[in-house]
Amino acid sequence: MPPLNYFEVECSDAVGGEAYRRVAADVLQDLDLLRVIDRLHIFIDPRVPIFVAVGLIRHIPREIRLRDFASVNVQENRVVIDIGDETYLAPLLQRLWARYGKERVEQPDRFTVVLPAEEVPGERIEDMVVADPGTSLYRDIVYAMQYIAPEGFKVRRQYVKGTRFYYVASEDTLPEDVVETLVAERFARLEGGG
Repeated sequence: MPPLNYFEVECSDAVGGEAYRRVAADVLQDLDLLRVIDRLHIFIDPRVPIFVAVGLIRHIPREIRLRDFASVNVQENRVVIDIGDETYLAPLLQRLWARYGKERVEQPDRFTVVLPAEEVPGERIEDMVVADPGTSLYRDIVYAMQYIAPEGFKVRRQYVKGTRFYYVASEDTLPEDVVETLVAERFARLEGGG
C-alpha cells in the first residue's frame, strides 16, 4: 500500500495531535483508503472547538462497464452475456432487471445471462455502466472523516468532488466565512507541501 505523499495533523496540543495522527492512520488503513488518498491535512483546535480535514485523492476509480468484465454475443433471437468476472454480477443483474424487467432476464448459470434480442434492439449493451466505484469511495472518505473527528462534533460540513475533499466538524455552528478561510488555508498548506 503506498503511503500518503503528505500527512499532517496540526493541533495546539502535541499529545492530542499525535493521538489523532495514529487514529487517522489506523482508520485510513482499515478502510483501505491509503491507496487512493494522496495528501491529507488535519487541523484540530479544541479551544474553538473545530476539526478540519482537507485532502487530495490520488486517482478516481473509473466507472465499470459491462464490457470490462463480460462479453456480449448478439444472436438472432437473444443476447448472451458471458460473465468473465463475477465481482459485478449482482449490480449487473439489478440494472438489467430495472431496465428490462426481471421476467425477461434469464440466468441459466452463474456465468451466463440471456436477454431476448428484441429487448435490446441496436443498443450497445456492452457500454452499460454497471458500477461506479467513485461513489462508494466518496462515501468511504466521508465515513472515515466522521470516525476520525472528535466525538460530539455534530455540526458538519463536507465536500467531496473530483480529486478534492474537505470535512469540517464542530460542537457549535460556525460562520461560513470562518469555515471557508480555515479550509482554504489548509488546502494551501496541503498543496504547497507543508
